[in-house]
Amino acid sequence: MGRWAFDVAFVWKAVLTLGLVLLYYCFSIGITFYNKWLTKSFHFPLFMTMLHLAVIFLFSALSRALVQCSSHRARVVLSWTDYLRRVAPTALATALDVGLSNWSFLYITVSLYTMTKSSAVLFILIFSLIFKLEELRAALVLVVLLIAGGLFMFTYKSTQFNVEGFALVLGASFIGGIRWTLTQMLLQKAELGLQNPIDTMFHLQPLMFLGLFPLFAIFEGLHLSTSEKIFRFQDTGLLLRVLGSLFLGGILAFGLGFSEFLLVSRTSSLTLSIAGIFKEVCTLLLAAHLLGDQISLLNWLGFALCLSGISLHVALKALHSRGDGGPKPSKGLGSHPDLELLLRSGQPEEDDNEEEEAYFVAQGQQ
Repeated sequence: MGRWAFDVAFVWKAVLTLGLVLLYYCFSIGITFYNKWLTKSFHFPLFMTMLHLAVIFLFSALSRALVQCSSHRARVVLSWTDYLRRVAPTALATALDVGLSNWSFLYITVSLYTMTKSSAVLFILIFSLIFKLEELRAALVLVVLLIAGGLFMFTYKSTQFNVEGFALVLGASFIGGIRWTLTQMLLQKAELGLQNPIDTMFHLQPLMFLGLFPLFAIFEGLHLSTSEKIFRFQDTGLLLRVLGSLFLGGILAFGLGFSEFLLVSRTSSLTLSIAGIFKEVCTLLLAAHLLGDQISLLNWLGFALCLSGISLHVALKALHSRGDGGPKPSKGLGSHPDLELLLRSGQPEEDDNEEEEAYFVAQGQQ
């Protein structure tokens, strides 16, 4: 009887983990192909990103209200001083990372974007060393060399290489290194009470919107105001289709954040990191099959070299955690660049209860 119960529990956990991974894949891969699809006909990626931020803020505010009504406990609201001094740098870096990433889809293929964006781990490690969130070790140097070498091999003599798009996404990866470092430092400040991703998203989105607005005004404002697809629209049906497509992207972005949170809270950050590695492979295969992206043997070898570096970093994290006597909050940063707003530090038991509430809220939204 005991053996049977153990088998059932094991199978149930495996099925749950697989379901959460597939949910994460749907949102993560879906938003990548969605962004590429939309930018083919809608050439205003910064406006698209800003609308996504507004949708994420709307859903996070609604989630906070539902949790507060069900738990009868007030959610954290930061003072203006803490908000501007501590949250603003993280929000600005996040806005530039997301904005430049979406902007790059105007010029490059999904495969080149996926590979270059994977190099964010490289910059995360560099800034982790600068801010002393990681200690310099020979293994980390090897990780950096593997990822950098893989990125060079993937882009070398690529037939679909675009300098402008590559510069945008590489810049996004560089800023992403700063972003994740600042995010880790922000979430380690327990007195702010932003350990819950709902509260983090709620506080970040307005400043991200404001941080991205100057770029939008300079590069897209005039063109958007004179375009028939938005401000000078003549066909109401076309306008509604455009706004509906943009709103769908916001739902995907919010779903991605929650699916990552569900996967981490129900399994571990290591599971998310490993799932993220296989997700990159799936994205490249789909890009080659569905979009016709041309990937040479040298490019595939470069991608494999980069993934080996990321995998080594994940393995080092797992060994470090086991050596400390079990899973503990990591001093460093998440191993995967898509770990949006979910880098976690130690939390009291009350925060665990909040995570349970967030889990049910997320189920209701998806």
